[in-house]
Amino acid sequence: MGNHLLSQEEIDALLKKEPAPDDVAILTPEEVDALGEIGNISMGTAATTLSQIIGHRVRITTPTVSIIDKGTFTQDYPLPHLTIEVQYSQGLEGMNIFIMGERDAYIIAQLMLGQEPEEKFELDEIRLSAIGEAMNQMMGSAATAVSTMFDKVVTIMPPQVELVDFAAKDLEDILPASADTNIVKVSFDLTIEGLIDSKIMQMVPIPFARGMVKTLMGPTITPKPALTRKKMATTDSKSPEHVLQEESVVVQPVHFAPLKSQTTGGSQGNMELLLDIPLEVSVELGRTKRVLKEILALGVGSILELDNLAGEPVDILVNGTLIAHGEVVVIGENFGVRVTNIVGLQERVKTLQ
Repeated sequence: MGNHLLSQEEIDALLKKEPAPDDVAILTPEEVDALGEIGNISMGTAATTLSQIIGHRVRITTPTVSIIDKGTFTQDYPLPHLTIEVQYSQGLEGMNIFIMGERDAYIIAQLMLGQEPEEKFELDEIRLSAIGEAMNQMMGSAATAVSTMFDKVVTIMPPQVELVDFAAKDLEDILPASADTNIVKVSFDLTIEGLIDSKIMQMVPIPFARGMVKTLMGPTITPKPALTRKKMATTDSKSPEHVLQEESVVVQPVHFAPLKSQTTGGSQGNMELLLDIPLEVSVELGRTKRVLKEILALGVGSILELDNLAGEPVDILVNGTLIAHGEVVVIGENFGVRVTNIVGLQERVKTLQ
């Protein structure tokens, strides 16, 4: 190794060197965690909706957030995929794209139509329409979950479904025009009992991702080392480039005011304040499950057979929770329900689970 020393001009050039594009900070760990939580809750709700539609257990779990180059996506996933474009119309400004395998989409469409999946398949117009309806309901329920998280109304336009051959079409072609070559990819495991064990991917433009995080967490996020598309190169601690210092953080215990009892003796305190809260009471005669094909075939005069037998007690629910059983009676020209049994605490807890 030679004894060559750097000149002052070379040192100045090193100090003024701009970071490489790949090393530009993209997302902080807090933003990554927030996006994962948004995806986890919204897609968990979507999985429940899909399970109810197709009559099979569906699990969409394990969100993994990463940064990818839009140009390399087609190299990693050259096969045809179904793309679902979700455009927000209220509460959020932007769009994102969900991508799933062609065969996965075909299986869901077959279940929607009440048919068994076959080895040879084709996503024709009917099946694309069926999967489009499934995605419409899934993304609608996901938007409702996001509304709850953000504490604001969030609505979407009907999702646009398209079968895309990524061997001939770039991801850039279906995303909004942007100078940013990077994009956020959120991957989920998708399983449908005995039929699908695959992944579904969510592609989110970085500005829209930051917008969602800001809506969820507020404009101020404590800075930490950011997620980049590749790891930062390390430098010698003695070199002029090593100029970052750790910030000291002051941590103080939180102090709460002492809790004081609002009741005295055996009185009910302010219990009377709750007595005027309105509750929704409903009576359920029975339930049944049907596939989409059977629902579409319903017409005037159709009969739906319920799981309860004639004469069995009906369920009385308050805000959707079972609290009692009763029998149907006629009072003048109206129907009524006579309470015959109050549900015990253990059964109520079991219902809530």
